[in-house]
Amino acid sequence: MMRAVCVDEPGGPEKMLLKLVPTPQPKAGEVLVKVHAAALNRADLLQRRGLYPPPPGESDIIGLEVAGTVETGWRRGERVMALLSGGGYAEYVAVPETLLMPSPAHLTLQQSAAIPEAWLTAFQLLESVALVREEEVVLIHAGASGVGTAAIQLVRLLGAVPVVTAGSPAKLRMAEELGAAAGFNYREEDWSAGVRDLTQGTGADVILDCIGGHTWEQNINCLAPDGRWVLYGTLGGRQVQGDLLGKLLWKRGRLLSSLLRSRSLQYKSDLVNRFSSRVLPYFSDRPPSLRPVVDRTFPLEDVAEAHKRMEDNQNMGKIILRVSP
Repeated sequence: MMRAVCVDEPGGPEKMLLKLVPTPQPKAGEVLVKVHAAALNRADLLQRRGLYPPPPGESDIIGLEVAGTVETGWRRGERVMALLSGGGYAEYVAVPETLLMPSPAHLTLQQSAAIPEAWLTAFQLLESVALVREEEVVLIHAGASGVGTAAIQLVRLLGAVPVVTAGSPAKLRMAEELGAAAGFNYREEDWSAGVRDLTQGTGADVILDCIGGHTWEQNINCLAPDGRWVLYGTLGGRQVQGDLLGKLLWKRGRLLSSLLRSRSLQYKSDLVNRFSSRVLPYFSDRPPSLRPVVDRTFPLEDVAEAHKRMEDNQNMGKIILRVSP
């Protein structure tokens, strides 16, 4: 048996209960990982509320990324981090071996837990969906989020120019410290006009958008001709009113969308392989070229407080759950 966070009834953070449940048994091609740390994602909040169920056949325990040690097989004892479809808020999780990555030697397992889902999402959006090229301007919404902080650094690694939006001066300062060329406070200024001014009227070549909804017109207004608008979340709502298609057509813009959790195992395995060869070594440079950004760490028993912090948009970087010593 193992401890795990369970949600018997959808709702607020108080609906999450720490219970004893059976330890998962690895199937063929899987290994059992002892979880030392798990990281929060916005998808976790949606799943807790009953709005984002796991893919068929996957664990209904919340949690999409962990770091820990291998408990079974020839890699027993190895420090790893893992991309999951579910099951992360628990002491053990069964993981397809192709979704494991070695934890960078100089990072703690709590730091490593901040990498898999957030960085693979950002890498997928930039490398596979938007096809970012050198010197392009990439507008990143929620620049202080887990995906946002990863995207800033990856855009720089790809030789492009990251620009961000965020909701406070502190978040903008952190984004600029990570490499953002400019940042705009969406609560206080017209960020769409700011992007146009920054690019001398051209606009952003790529927009990474987890907001959707009411921001669509501002996005199109600051999208460069032939630009790519990549939608990967709808925190600002799913309903759109107005002439979206006409204005997008006028810009010859491309509206793309992507999710990672629902992708096939083969797709995820290929993504992990490309990330491991092209990006992971930069976490081990001296000094490291890339770094995961950890906001705060909570013990597993305080998972409700961790969720509240994310729901209140207080975090800068990843919120981590400490599962095992």
